[in-house]
Amino acid sequence: MLERLFSLRAEGTTTRTEVLAGIATFMASMYIIVVNPGILSAAGVPFSAALTATVLVSFFGSLMMGLYARNPILVAPGMGINALFAYTMVLGGGMSWEVALGCVFWAGVIFAVLAMFNVRRLVIDAIPAQLRYAIACGIGLFITLIGLVNAKLIVSNPVTVVSVAPMTPSLVVFLLGLALTAILVAKRIHGALIIGIIVTTLMATTIGRLWGDGSAYFPPEIAQPTLVNFTGIFAAPDFSGLLALDLLGSLKVAYAPFIFVILFTVFFDALSTFMAVAEAGNLKDENGDPRNIRRSMMVDAFSALVSAPLGTSPANAYIESAAGISQGGRTGLVAVVVALCFLPFLFLAPLLSLVPSIATAPALILVGVFMMEPIGKIHWHQFDDAIPAFIAMVMIPLTYSITHGIVFGFLSFVVIKLGVGKAREIRPTMWVLFALSLLLLLEG
Repeated sequence: MLERLFSLRAEGTTTRTEVLAGIATFMASMYIIVVNPGILSAAGVPFSAALTATVLVSFFGSLMMGLYARNPILVAPGMGINALFAYTMVLGGGMSWEVALGCVFWAGVIFAVLAMFNVRRLVIDAIPAQLRYAIACGIGLFITLIGLVNAKLIVSNPVTVVSVAPMTPSLVVFLLGLALTAILVAKRIHGALIIGIIVTTLMATTIGRLWGDGSAYFPPEIAQPTLVNFTGIFAAPDFSGLLALDLLGSLKVAYAPFIFVILFTVFFDALSTFMAVAEAGNLKDENGDPRNIRRSMMVDAFSALVSAPLGTSPANAYIESAAGISQGGRTGLVAVVVALCFLPFLFLAPLLSLVPSIATAPALILVGVFMMEPIGKIHWHQFDDAIPAFIAMVMIPLTYSITHGIVFGFLSFVVIKLGVGKAREIRPTMWVLFALSLLLLLEG
């Protein structure tokens, strides 16, 4: 049945490889189950209700991505957009979280219409190959930065902006886990990322028990010295956030900029993620475009649309999907496995405390390595191509935003091509993207 559904042999993979890839993707991204509710709760969304919504959206979105789009890509509530929801729209904009969910819904409706009419085809055609390669590499650097920040090896510094943290027992465990995982990857051991996560978790059980203090890896209100903690097994789901959105209240003219920003962010986060993982795993069609991109965008749009009724900020495709693709994942079976891994945590959320961030960080860092391959395809000696590509690549991690990195890439591409007299290389759709990018930048 699996062979008939996913054509495993034709894709050069096996059920075992796909299952391991799905587990690797889940373990690299399961933090979202507790991190997303933590951010949304700052806006007043009940934590347990947001957790239930996060699990449901991740399950349904990933399942559809696997069965309908047949791609090995996780869909879950997006990081960054949840912060926009909580801190900009609710706390900064003064709207209620129910109205903010209404804005998310209307953005999802527009996204679904754009996906249905295949607008992404015009967008992909307008983005030059050099920027595509740069976006893929930039996302790889972004994933690596996320891993380094999660491990707290890279920390903020008021003098130098960022710096290397002082060495602690927790960082020693992380570095040992990174070294082990890197060696396993270099030796091409099957399931290297999963093995690295498991072994690093086992080593991390000593933190706060035999040596060191892991309290820096927790929010201040729940800080504790032990890094790996058993807090129970079962927790009942909370459906109080279901259908709590305010559809009419969110249609005020004053909220239109928020709907636009949500739409722009989820659309380009999805498109750039599909392009990046396609480059990383060579998952392309005969035209060199990301495989099954139209269906994938439809799934992403539908997932964003149903996020609001379920009670969370919009879902989108996850760059952590590259963890499974790097393990050999090729088909939609990977996404189905990820979906099935999420579902039990409707009832088993306390078990997530057993895997600390220093255990998943090595996998994220090495995924960044895997995604840097397209850098050799950039025309570094042709500066009108190289400069926009470089700007897009570095601005994705430096702004901590895929969307803002793409915006700066689009803007610099158009300005430089105009400046050197190559306006004919700017396709009509790119002018539209330029105007939208400028508008998003001005909106802040």
